[in-house]
This record gives sequence, structure tokens and C-alpha cells, in this order.
Amino acid sequence: MIEEGFWKSWIVISFLAGPFLLIYIQIAFNLYLIRRHLDAMMDALPNSRYIYIWRGARTQGWFGGMLLVSKIAGMIMFPKSNIRTGDFDKEDIANFPPHLKRLLKIDTAMLIVSIIWSIATSILLKYR
Repeated sequence: MIEEGFWKSWIVISFLAGPFLLIYIQIAFNLYLIRRHLDAMMDALPNSRYIYIWRGARTQGWFGGMLLVSKIAGMIMFPKSNIRTGDFDKEDIANFPPHLKRLLKIDTAMLIVSIIWSIATSILLKYR
């Protein structure tokens, strides 16, 4: 299969440590979004029921902000089910600022890549 010396190389170590590094980068990016852009995101969604209900999570510190940014990112990236349930308004999604949408896409992409990379790493370790 794979030689024993391969498992001691720097390539494997960096490949196995990559998902953790990406998760730390994503946490730092989330904290940046909370600090600089969360208020603008919430102001861009004035007719959305979810934002009206969870506006108080903004004052709950970094953890409440992380939950709020993650939920807004998921709702902006995948809006159909949230519009059907009434959490978001169609007009709010259509009028959401493109620069904020781009930042949320970056956040969601980092999350998905770190999950896929972690799965690939666990499969690699299982069949070592």
C-alpha cells in the first residue's frame, strides 16, 4: 500500500494538520465578520422574522455572534427552505448587499472545505 517512511514525511503532517489550520482561520474570519459586518447584515434583513427574534443574540458575546453569523450565512446561501418556513423575506434576500454575500460565501466555503478535508484525512488514516 503506502510505504512506512511516507507517514513520517512533512507532506503527510501538513495534510493531516490542514483541516485544523483551516478551522482556526475560519474562526478568525467569523470573529472579523462579527466585529465589522454583523450589524450591516442584520440591517440588510429588516423584514426577516429570524433576525427580529434573534437580534438579542448580538449582545451575547462572541458565541452568540458566531451562531448568528453562521445562521445568516446558511440562510443566505440556501434561502429556499427558509423562505418557505417564513424565517426570511424574499425581498430581503434579493436586496442583500453583494459584498456581504461574498463574505458569507467565503465563510461557507471554508466550512465546507474543512469538513471535506477532515473526512479525507480520517479515511486516509483509517486505511493507513
